[in-house]
Amino acid sequence: MPTFVYMTSCDGCGHCVDICPSDIMHIDTTYRRAYNIEPNMCWECYSCVKACPQNAIDCRGYADFAPLGHSVRALREEEKGTISWKIKFRNGSEKNFVSPIRTTDWGTIQSPADYAAPGAEEYRNQELAHEPDALNIEGGLPALAPEQLKQGVV
Repeated sequence: MPTFVYMTSCDGCGHCVDICPSDIMHIDTTYRRAYNIEPNMCWECYSCVKACPQNAIDCRGYADFAPLGHSVRALREEEKGTISWKIKFRNGSEKNFVSPIRTTDWGTIQSPADYAAPGAEEYRNQELAHEPDALNIEGGLPALAPEQLKQGVV
């Protein structure tokens, strides 16, 4: 669902331009408003939607997600720390989804370079680095033993 900007709500602050990973959000030099220069190239990460303090950015829905005649409205609620998505169908029914904007303070996530380098044993292991600890699964993640894997070409 590529994004688009409501020009009447946008104040041209540029937060969406700064955060867009595909560099497709730009500020119109004449009207001083943001716009998506290439919707087909949108990564659909919605970073711009989450970053916009004016709630001026929405997204176009796909037919399999929200059929013809629908509307998709994203609402960033900074005080609650959430972003909510409201899908209104043409029959009037609505679906609401809420998710956190960010669960940690900016700059508090460790860089991959801050972790110890994996040893030879970790490279043979099917578990991802540090994942079992974070998931709090007793005994670790279930994994296949090498003898359980098929060898050769069928």
